[in-house]
Amino acid sequence: MAHRARRWRAATVTATAAGLVTLGLTAPAASAATDPRIDLRVLVVDDGGSPVGAITAQLKSEGVPYTTVDLDDSGRPTISDTFLSDTVGGRPRAKFQGVVLPNEAPFGAGSAEQTALESYERTYGIPQVDAYTWAHPEVGLDYTDSNGYAGSLDGRTATVTTAGRAGPFGYLKGAFSFEDNSPSVDESYGFLAQPRTGFTSYVDVPVPGGTGNGSLLGEYAHDGRRELVVTFAYNQYQQQFRVLARGIVEWLTQGVHLGQARNYFAVHVDDVFAPDARWDSARDCTPGDIDCAGGGADTETPIRMTAADAQYAASWEQSHGFTLDMVFNAGAGEEWKSENGNTDALTDQLLRDKAKYRWVNHTYTHLFLGCVQDTSTVPWSCAKNADGSTKWVSRQDISGEISDNYDWALRHGLSVDRGELVTGEHSGLKTLPQQPQDNPDLGPALAANGVKWTASDNSRESEQRAVGSSTLTVPRYPMNVYYNVGTKAEMADEYNWIYTAKADGGSGICENNPTSTCLPRPLDTATGYTDTIVPAEAHTDLGHVLSNDPRPHYAHQSNLAEDRLLYPVLERVLADYRALFADSAPIVNLRQSAIGAELQNRAKWQTALDGGKVTAYRIGNTVTVNAPSGTQIPVTAPEGTKQQQLLGTAAFGTAYAGQRSAWAAPAALQSALTLKLP
Repeated sequence: MAHRARRWRAATVTATAAGLVTLGLTAPAASAATDPRIDLRVLVVDDGGSPVGAITAQLKSEGVPYTTVDLDDSGRPTISDTFLSDTVGGRPRAKFQGVVLPNEAPFGAGSAEQTALESYERTYGIPQVDAYTWAHPEVGLDYTDSNGYAGSLDGRTATVTTAGRAGPFGYLKGAFSFEDNSPSVDESYGFLAQPRTGFTSYVDVPVPGGTGNGSLLGEYAHDGRRELVVTFAYNQYQQQFRVLARGIVEWLTQGVHLGQARNYFAVHVDDVFAPDARWDSARDCTPGDIDCAGGGADTETPIRMTAADAQYAASWEQSHGFTLDMVFNAGAGEEWKSENGNTDALTDQLLRDKAKYRWVNHTYTHLFLGCVQDTSTVPWSCAKNADGSTKWVSRQDISGEISDNYDWALRHGLSVDRGELVTGEHSGLKTLPQQPQDNPDLGPALAANGVKWTASDNSRESEQRAVGSSTLTVPRYPMNVYYNVGTKAEMADEYNWIYTAKADGGSGICENNPTSTCLPRPLDTATGYTDTIVPAEAHTDLGHVLSNDPRPHYAHQSNLAEDRLLYPVLERVLADYRALFADSAPIVNLRQSAIGAELQNRAKWQTALDGGKVTAYRIGNTVTVNAPSGTQIPVTAPEGTKQQQLLGTAAFGTAYAGQRSAWAAPAALQSALTLKLP
C-alpha cells in the first residue's frame, strides 16, 4: 500500500471566490514558482473502436471532463507540443492529466505526433491507457508463443492479482468471468502473455494449454513513462469491462479527479394492496385488460399477495440486507377489503411490518391519469370532446388520487415521502402512439400536491425531464417479470408468446421488432423460468448496477405472491454482485427522491461541462476547480480526505471502493470548498 500512496497523491485546499473549489496534494514540498499547472481533463484519442468507446462512456458516466481527438476526422488537431502544453501566467501548463489511446502508438512509432505525446507524458508524469493492443515486447510483454495464448476468452475466469488489489482494483474481491452468452459466437478475444521487466500484471488468466498464468491487463513502467496495457477486446456493455472500468479511471487519474461513481440497485414493487389480473394461457392475453382482443370479463382468479407472502417479504429483506420500495394503492386495497368480508390479512401484516420497507405513493385506485381512454377498439384510443379535442382526466381527479393515497398513508403511519409519486402505468405522461403529450392537467396537480419526483418508464423515456413547473421524472427500468403472472408456468407461457416465432406458436412480435430476437424454440413451461428467464433478467439487471446507473427497477406485487417469482432474480443479482466486489463497494440502495436528485445533479454538471464553464487544474500540492456558482461538483479523492470547515475539519464525502467522493459544496459561511487530502 505504500507504493500506491506514493503514486496516488491527494489534496489541501484554500478558500477562494464563490464557486471556486481548491484541492491540495500532499506531495513533498516543492517550489510553487517551478511547479507546472496540470489540468484535470483527460485526452481521448479515438479510432472509432469499441475499447476506446467503452472508456469514454465510463468517463462521461462519472462526470470526468475529457477532450476527444477523432483519428478519422481529417480536420482534427495535430498532436504537438503546443496542443498538449503551453504557458499560463509564466507557468508551464499540461492540458491533460491522463491520456487514452486506442493502442500504444496510434500515430506510428517515431512519428512527430507520437514523439510529442511521449515527451509530454515523460515531462509531466502523465499516465497513458492503451485501450487494446496485442502482446509484444514494446508494451512489456513476451509474444504469445512464449507460454502465452491468443484466442477466445469466453467463459474464462480472470483473477485480479495481489498488485491489482493493492492498487487501482482494490474494490474487487479477486475473480471474475468473461461473458459467454452464446456458444455459437466468440464474444471476447485476447492475448495472454508473460510480463517482461517493468511490467506489473493486474489481471491474470490461466494459460490454455500452457503453464501458470498470463497477463491481460497491467502497468508497463519504462523510459520515464507509465502505460496501462489492455490485451483483450471489449465494449462498454460487457461485464468484464464493467467490473474493471472504475479501476481504469482511477489509475488514469491517479486517484484524484472530478466525477464519481457508485453501483446502484433499487427495486420498486408496484400495486401493493391491489390485485393484479392473470394471464390466460388459452387465449394468450389477459382477460379484463383493455388490450385483450375479444374483450370479456376476467374470469381468472386475480393475483394478490397473502399475509404469508408479506411475512416472507419482511424476512427476505432482513436475510438479504436489501430494502424493497413498496409502491402502494391504498384505495384498491380498501375495495378488496370491502368485497371480502371487511377483513384483509395482507394489509394487516404489511402494516405490522411497515417500518421494514420504504413506501411510495402509487395513487389511491390506480386510475389512468392521461386522456380518457376509449376502449371500444383494440388498441384503445383517446376519447374526444364534442369539438374534437382530447378529453383529459381532470386536475381534480388527478389531485384526488394523489392526496387520498397520501392521507391514507399518514393515517396508517407509513414513512411516505410526499415528494415521491408513481402514477398507475406511468399515466398522465405522454404515451405513444395514442397520447403524444402529457396530460396538461398533470403538472399543476403534481405541483399542488408537493410532488417533486414522478416515475417514468425508462423503456419509453430514458432521460429525466420536467413535468410542469416543479416536478422531474425518475426513469425506471421495467423488469422482465410480468405483472400478470403468479406462477413459473404462466411466466414461461407468456414469455413464449412474446419471444417465439409464429411458426412455433408465438405472437411473432419478435420477428417484426428490430430491437428483439426470437427464441430458437419455446421454453419448457416447467423449467423455462428458472433455467432461462431468471439468469437472463439477472444478467440485464446486474449490467445496470455495474454501469453507475441509479435508475430503479420495477416489478409488481403479483411477483411476490404464489410462486414468488421476483426473489430468484433478486437473489441472483445480489449473489453475483457480492461474489465480484469487496465490502468496500456495497450496492447503494436509494429511495426515489435520492435517485431523482442524483440524476438532476448529473444533468446540471454535464451542462456546465458542455458549456465550457468548468476549469480544473493542479499546481504542485493544490488542485483548483472553478465552476458556476451554486453548481454541485462531483469529486473523487483518496481515503482520509478532509473538508475544511470554518473551525477545524471534517471527513470529506463518503467512503466507497477505497476512495472518498461526494457532490461537493462549500461549507457553512464559506464561499469555496476546501479539502485536505492525506
